[in-house]
Amino acid sequence: MTTALAAPQKLLTAEDYLHIPDDGRRTELRRGVVVYMNPPGFRHGAVCSNIHHLVDGFVRAHQLGRTLINDPDIITERDPDTVRGADISFYSHQRVPKNQMPIGYAGASPEIVFEVVSPTNTRRGIAEKIGEYVKAGVNVVCVVDPQHQTVNLYFPDLPTEKLQGDDLLTFAELPGFSVGVKRLFE
Repeated sequence: MTTALAAPQKLLTAEDYLHIPDDGRRTELRRGVVVYMNPPGFRHGAVCSNIHHLVDGFVRAHQLGRTLINDPDIITERDPDTVRGADISFYSHQRVPKNQMPIGYAGASPEIVFEVVSPTNTRRGIAEKIGEYVKAGVNVVCVVDPQHQTVNLYFPDLPTEKLQGDDLLTFAELPGFSVGVKRLFE
């Protein structure tokens, strides 16, 4: 008896992935393979909205850069390519100049990435994303957990910080920004 072997799947590049027709499903490119993702739900969307509102208002008022939502693609690895969609990200004008509005990828990593934990996320999956973002040049990965109402900050060269309740969330990349963690979950 012979067994047919499946032809090896061609791995996609980030550039290939950018040109795949949008069929309405949420995806990421992980090591060259398109991965479909579950919808994150209402609570996830509400927390993302709160974060964006608080951070973007400050960023705009101080003309520091841009705050992006809706899973803007970030290339985190090459050969094979991985493209992640951050829940919220901040790009300073130093990384993406004020007069530029890239159509595809930014050409730089954001300084700050916010990942809001959804019910279908696993610890392993979140840990992989954190590692990829940091390796790609993100200064701080802010993992926001609505269930436990906590924020964990991950840095390339510093220990993790855990914040909750009345603890103040601040960023060196956003001088003067400060918000109580519990406000993210209102």
